[in-house]
Amino acid sequence: MDHTHHHPVSTAATTTWAAAAQATLHCLTGCAIGEVLGMVLGTAFGLHNAATVGLSVALAFVFGYALTMRGVLRAGVGVRTALKVALAADTVSIAVMEVLDNAVMVTVPGAMDAGLTAWLFWASLAFSLAVAFVLTTPLNRWMISRGKGHAVVHQYNHGH
Repeated sequence: MDHTHHHPVSTAATTTWAAAAQATLHCLTGCAIGEVLGMVLGTAFGLHNAATVGLSVALAFVFGYALTMRGVLRAGVGVRTALKVALAADTVSIAVMEVLDNAVMVTVPGAMDAGLTAWLFWASLAFSLAVAFVLTTPLNRWMISRGKGHAVVHQYNHGH
């Protein structure tokens, strides 16, 4: 019996850049909320750069997973299943984004110490998120083409 209509085969050639960009943008939304909040809090409280980066990374994962779980929970699954889906869908993407955007923030001279009212802080943060988006999109395309990453979320998004 042919079941290919239930699980379409996807390859890098059939996974569109638009789908990969959409998945990356979804992931970046959660990452950006956590990243910006962490950088703002760390800077406002005068935390050491390492503590600020750690806070930003932790919050990026929390918000990234939460946004994915919100959509999956709407499909009527339990919290445990939604968490498993979010972990499978977002972990690699968030990790790569966090390495990239924090590397940019740390390497831009003065960005981490610029303060919340300095254009250098905000411009560096915006640039770091743009770099993360551009460099993570090909990774997400590759993962989706193999049924990984955001591909695991799609079965829960029908009608939502």
